[in-house]
Amino acid sequence: METEFVTVFGGLFCLGLTAGFFMHRSDFCLAGALRDLFLFRSARLIRPLVFAVAVSALLFELARLTGLLPYYPFPGFGVPAGATLVGGFVFGVGMVLTGACVVGVLYKLGGGSLLAGVGLLGLIVGSGLYAEIHPYWQPLAKASRWHEQAVTLPQLTGTSPTGWALGLAGAGFLLCAIWWQQGKWSQGYTPEGFVPLWLTAGIIAILSLLALLLSGVPMGITTSYAKFAAGVEQLFVPEHVAATEFFTARAFQLAPPPIGRVLTGGGGPQFDVIALIQYPLIVGIPLGAFFSALRLGEFKPHWKVPVGQALMVFCGGIIMAFGSRLAPGCNVWHLLGGLPLLTMQSLLFLAGLLPGAWVGSRLLQKFLV
Repeated sequence: METEFVTVFGGLFCLGLTAGFFMHRSDFCLAGALRDLFLFRSARLIRPLVFAVAVSALLFELARLTGLLPYYPFPGFGVPAGATLVGGFVFGVGMVLTGACVVGVLYKLGGGSLLAGVGLLGLIVGSGLYAEIHPYWQPLAKASRWHEQAVTLPQLTGTSPTGWALGLAGAGFLLCAIWWQQGKWSQGYTPEGFVPLWLTAGIIAILSLLALLLSGVPMGITTSYAKFAAGVEQLFVPEHVAATEFFTARAFQLAPPPIGRVLTGGGGPQFDVIALIQYPLIVGIPLGAFFSALRLGEFKPHWKVPVGQALMVFCGGIIMAFGSRLAPGCNVWHLLGGLPLLTMQSLLFLAGLLPGAWVGSRLLQKFLV
């Protein structure tokens, strides 16, 4: 059984390395996509996101039809609820203030950004703070459910997922083709080593599929930030960690295909199935970006940053962590994992994320002026 665990951990670590390398080479930033859309009316970073979702929708459905998809829908995605809408909004505000999403802070930290490290610290602190209000939020989240069984739109309508997947992929590819004809994929001047955004988007979609085949779920890392917070708290107040519901619950169940049996996990400090599938990504992504920066001669950390900006990024990280737990899930989990399957939870997350990013953009303008 140890060999299977090493296969999952090592495979996901390699996926993280690859993702970090290519995200750094193209600066594939999901936070920047929405920030630029609202601040500068620029859709330059939205286009690769659309392409990634379209490719993922097609790949996931092909995997389902051929029997390669371990689960449909994926574990961790629940029924639609108003809580996800709220979580998406809060996440959008925090994401823009931080200047990176939960994955963006990792590859930017690997590239030498001190501010990304500040944002990462905010994510860990915010995850620990959320654990204190979890018992009060959970009843509200359950009461806000809009359906008790259906997770995806195909399930809600009782129709085949194939038509939905082809429709989503077709719409995405059509938009991308129109942008291509209009010359909007052109980058103009590109620095040495730059990887086109569309290529990185396609690679991320392929990596998402490979992550599914290895772990059974899309790439996601936010619960591990709570695990880090719990680990720090356990050093100083172990009795409090043992009495905190969010840290002791082990409600997540998953059977990674190479392992073949159900494992459990939760937000506590123990090494469990969540640590098995998320820790290798958290380590691999910044290392991949570090290798990329080193090869380009761009790894030059800037240790002097304005205190006000650092404080804004730290607070943004805390807000983003709250949003990821309220939803639950982050933008990578929902946009690149749930949206291609048309999970209603992910659609609600997106519906909240957009106005949240708009509010975050307005706050960012105010703070930076």
